[in-house]
Amino acid sequence: MKIDLDKILTSSILDRMNIVDWGLTRNPSPISFDKYDDWVQKGHHGNLKYLEGERKDKRKSLLSIFPEFQSALVFQFSYAQDKFELDKFYESAESNGLRIGGYVFGYDGVDYHHKLKEDLEEIGCLLQASYPGLEYKLSLDIQPVLERDLAYRAGLGWFGKNSMFISKKEGSFFLIGSLLLNRDVEGQEVVGETDHCGQCTRCADACPTDAIDIATRTITSSKCISTYTIEEFKDNAIAPKGMERSRGEIFGCDICQDVCPWNTRLKRVGKYNKTSDESPEKSFIKKYFLTRPLPDIIEDLKLLSNRKYQKIFFATPLQRTGRVGMLKNLLFYSNKKNNS
Repeated sequence: MKIDLDKILTSSILDRMNIVDWGLTRNPSPISFDKYDDWVQKGHHGNLKYLEGERKDKRKSLLSIFPEFQSALVFQFSYAQDKFELDKFYESAESNGLRIGGYVFGYDGVDYHHKLKEDLEEIGCLLQASYPGLEYKLSLDIQPVLERDLAYRAGLGWFGKNSMFISKKEGSFFLIGSLLLNRDVEGQEVVGETDHCGQCTRCADACPTDAIDIATRTITSSKCISTYTIEEFKDNAIAPKGMERSRGEIFGCDICQDVCPWNTRLKRVGKYNKTSDESPEKSFIKKYFLTRPLPDIIEDLKLLSNRKYQKIFFATPLQRTGRVGMLKNLLFYSNKKNNS
C-alpha cells in the first residue's frame, strides 16, 4: 500500500513548520559515500570524531539505522526570515560588531534539534493515524546519515562549492530533516538537481581561512571558523590562520553563504523582507552577545560558572560550545583588538 501525502502535508502544516520544500527517495544508498570516506581518510574532518569509525560506516546505507526502510520524506526547514532580519540588525547602530550564525536565531532561538524533532514527530503521527502499521524513524544531523546526499536523492538541490546544500528556490539558509518510512510513498522520484554554481567562486574567495576546496566541494574542518567556534571546546584551541580577517564571528559563520548568489537573490526579490516577532530566547542572545561592549561580555563570562552558563543557555544552540568555548571565541577578538 502506497502513501498518499497530499492529504497529510497540507499548506497550513508546511507554512506553520517553515517547510519550504520537500521530496522523496526510495534509494537507501548515498551516491557520495566514497567521496565522504576519502575526505575522512585524509583527515579533513579534523577533531570531529563522530564522523569517523563505526558512525562513518553506518552512513553507507539507511538500512543500517532503519532495516525496514522503503522510502524517505526529506524536508527543508527554512530560517531565511530570521537570518535576513539578523543581517539588518548587523547594519544598525545597536550592533557591537560581533556575529552569530543565522541558524541560531531560527526556530525562535531554541536548539533546532528540539523544534525539528517535534515537527517531524507531528508529521509522523499524522501518517500513522492514516496508515495503520506504518513505522518511521527521524533523521536529523545527529544520526549517522549523509543528510545532504539524502536531500540530493530527493531532488531538492545540489552540492555547492562551499559544501553546502543549495536549492534553486531557497538558497541554503535551511536545515534538512527527514522521515524514514517502512512503507512506499506515492509520487515521482526526482534524483538530484542540475549544478547551478557554474564558474562562480565567490564562496571560496570570501572565506578568510581558505577552508573551502572548490575542486572537491569540501571543507577542511581545521580551517573552518564554524568548526573552531562551535566544536572546539578547550580554551587552548588554536584559531585557524586567517580568522583575524573575519567579521567578528563568535559562534558559527555565514560568510560563504552570505556571498552566494542563490542567497543574495532571495534578498533581492524580497521573499523574506517581512518582520517577525522576536522570541525571548532570540532577544536574550542578541542583547547578551551582540549589543554590549566586548570587555563587558568577557567579564561576565569569567564570573560565571560552567554550570551557570549551561543553565542560562539551556536548550539554545549556544549551550553546545559551553562557557569555556564561548570565552575562547570572545578572547580571540579581544586579543586581536589589543594587538592591533
